[in-house]
Amino acid sequence: MNKPFCWWRQGDLDGFFGLFVDNLIQLILIVVLCGSILQMPNEMVFGRILPGVAVSLLVGNLFYAFQAGKLAQSSGQAQVTALPYGVNTVSLFAFILFVMKPVLDQTQDVELAWKVGLAACLGSGLIEFAGAFVAGWVKRITPRAALLATLAGIAITFISMDFCFRIFADPLVGFVPLAFILIQYIGRVRLPADIPAGLLAVVFGTLLAWQLGRMDGAALMNALHIEPQIPRLFVADMMEATFSAYLVNFLPVIVPMGLFNLLGSLQNLESAEAAGDVYPVKSSLAMNGIGTMAAACFGSVFPTTIYIGHPGWKKMGAGAGYSVANGIAITLLCLLGLVGFVSALVPVEAGAAILLWIGITIAAQAFEVTPGAHAPAVVVGFFPALAAWGLLVLEGALRAAGTNVEAVGIQALSLQLPIAGLIALERGFIFTSMILSAMTVCLIEKHYRTAGLWALVAAAISATGLMHGYTLANGAIVNAYGPSYTWPFVLGYTAIAAIFFGFGWYQKKTGTTDAG
Repeated sequence: MNKPFCWWRQGDLDGFFGLFVDNLIQLILIVVLCGSILQMPNEMVFGRILPGVAVSLLVGNLFYAFQAGKLAQSSGQAQVTALPYGVNTVSLFAFILFVMKPVLDQTQDVELAWKVGLAACLGSGLIEFAGAFVAGWVKRITPRAALLATLAGIAITFISMDFCFRIFADPLVGFVPLAFILIQYIGRVRLPADIPAGLLAVVFGTLLAWQLGRMDGAALMNALHIEPQIPRLFVADMMEATFSAYLVNFLPVIVPMGLFNLLGSLQNLESAEAAGDVYPVKSSLAMNGIGTMAAACFGSVFPTTIYIGHPGWKKMGAGAGYSVANGIAITLLCLLGLVGFVSALVPVEAGAAILLWIGITIAAQAFEVTPGAHAPAVVVGFFPALAAWGLLVLEGALRAAGTNVEAVGIQALSLQLPIAGLIALERGFIFTSMILSAMTVCLIEKHYRTAGLWALVAAAISATGLMHGYTLANGAIVNAYGPSYTWPFVLGYTAIAAIFFGFGWYQKKTGTTDAG
């Protein structure tokens, strides 16, 4: 007889703090970027977008929590951890910079920019939903190392490095929370009275930040005002933009973002399975698409996604409660207008150690749950993510200096680093990472023909421009589609495929079996 499922476990508190801090950062980014880049009025940000975000996150978090409970009952597992869920960070930046801002620049109409953003979010959700019905097949034919290598690269770069830098930028605030996280989750030491390390990290980090004068009391008081917001449907606005010429113009942004989101969520499902929680691919990914479409219907212009980090939450002992608590907490913040208050009260550094550890766990998992012989494939998968992170840092530094890649010039930057290769590897890096890792696994296993097929897949995707395609326009690096931009990569991957096929034929002729 299966044990009754426990909706709240001790580790749920730590899991909540980690996921809440991650989601809170996304909310702060939405407020700051929509205000500074898109010049959106507060009524639009706090009265339309954030309530839409609240609906999408509440629906998704509750679904994945109940999904965890159902899995626990059917499998009899003592501990099942819900899939983490939130706003897609990559799409957040992409939709602001490459969808809504161009509309705003062309028309000076912030209302129209928001409507086009709704249509773009709907399009991404439709791609995610439709992809749920073929993603299981992709998962079956792709080596585990290839699926996990991308996550490991993202974990090390976009998660661990950022929060590691935050900790070391202010060690007086960051080191004490880090000590609590390390002693419980790395050292596996139970703290007195079984107090969760995440709770101590956030409390001590917040107290230290205030005592050392890092926080602004005036900003906290100014942010302390409750403005209740009721989610409203904006289907008419969304459909108006969906059937306009604007949406067609931005399909080159919407389609890749939807595919990247789909593939990233699939990789996170593989990561959860490697950690011991086997969730159904179709319903998990379909709900991800439904959450994004719900966001668009209720006013949010930002797609949602299954988050990286499930193994970390599982090692913390989190179950389903952390997901429910996060959904409720984020909903209250958005609907009461308190996002600014919490960000003024709790410093990011207080929760940075939790997210640093999550990144470490994800990267370690890629090596722990794949065959030891496949370790080189995992390492190969790191390179595209490292390129993506490196380009992000470079572009951010140039913007801070009042310039950009186009203004400085590819030739000038090439004197310091092979910038063209960095950009090409960054474009579509999720696809590139998975394919290069899969090819490496096939070579390790001596499946040369299969390795050749993966190389042909790389050539085909490169021909579309989803991998490696870029150009410089208006001071930004933008996607460029079609083989006219990527033909060297198409020919290069085709040559690799020919070599692999030729070697497979030679091995077969000489009596060596190619099982590929």
